[in-house]
Amino acid sequence: MATLVSTLFISLDGVAEIDPEWHFPYFDDHMGAAVDEDYRDVDVLLLGRVTYDSFAGAWPAREAAGEEDAAYAKQLGDTRKVVATRGGQDLGWRNAERLDGDLVEAVTALKETPGMRGILVPGSLSVVRQLLAAGLLDELRLLVHPVAARRGERLFDEGEPRYPLTLLRSEVYPTGVVRLVYAPATPPVDAGYEDVRDKVPSAGR
Repeated sequence: MATLVSTLFISLDGVAEIDPEWHFPYFDDHMGAAVDEDYRDVDVLLLGRVTYDSFAGAWPAREAAGEEDAAYAKQLGDTRKVVATRGGQDLGWRNAERLDGDLVEAVTALKETPGMRGILVPGSLSVVRQLLAAGLLDELRLLVHPVAARRGERLFDEGEPRYPLTLLRSEVYPTGVVRLVYAPATPPVDAGYEDVRDKVPSAGR
């Protein structure tokens, strides 16, 4: 079964709706290497419509321009792209197709496709939330910027259920960006203050 990964740029206060003013000042070779790792061995990009429109509005032109980012732009163009959209208009980028039917059912079938290795969800907050709720997400990769954005859409909305996670690995970059890679986890054992009383610091210890 394919591994389904979400990758997000996110601020310290949880905003994952990218604003170039707080994102690009922290983008360096380390972050570039992390992005390269995220896209390695990926067979399909799964995108929400807003994220897809952002990609399609930028990367084809960058590929055509032939500058230093053209190779990455070509990689994106060559990769199969499945777009969760209700719209009927032409997607307008090669190797792009609409997701048919229910998101959870379609992604479940996609994960079970023989020979499928990796599915990557860049951005696409509404898609990520639905995949988390359905238990389909295998990894959540966050590049946490050392800034409180103060406005913009946050990754986690209010509601139920909680999503317990386990930290698989972490890295700290010279810019202060922290890369955190999580996987879903079983909820921890219930505990209250009485269960941790012996862990409270005492004077002189």
